[in-house]
This record gives sequence, structure tokens and C-alpha cells, in this order.
Amino acid sequence: MTKSVGVHEAKTHLSRLLEDVAAGEEVVITRRGEEVASLVPVKRTSPRRFGIDRGRFVVPEDFDEPLPDELLSAFER
Repeated sequence: MTKSVGVHEAKTHLSRLLEDVAAGEEVVITRRGEEVASLVPVKRTSPRRFGIDRGRFVVPEDFDEPLPDELLSAFER
């Protein structure tokens, strides 16, 4: 099903319109009665797989330590 809304309504109720789109509905946005844009659900080619990059990067133990003075001095003005 397709719903048509004006630009003002789309700006005012964007969150609600995005919920409708996520539920599979198409929303057409109009300006002065003329169609200018469509909100449609994203077509996913495959489900998301979490953890596929596990082990490719390890956060060092000292990642939150202060930077060395010689490096900080390079950014001074």
C-alpha cells in the first residue's frame, strides 16, 4: 500500500513514517501536489552476520593512555 504525504507532514511525523516504511509500506512525499520523493524499505540481500571481523583488530591495552609529548607538540599552534 502507498501513502502520500506533504513535505510539512513528512517533516513533522518522520519517525512515524519511518515506522510505516519499516513495516513494508511505501510513502510518497509531495510538494504542492507533485511527487518529489519516495520512502521505501531497504531491500536486504542477506541477513546481517555479527562477528565476521572478529580477530582482525585487537585493541591495545594502552589505547586510552595520554599521547607522547613529541606527538602532541606536532599539533600545537
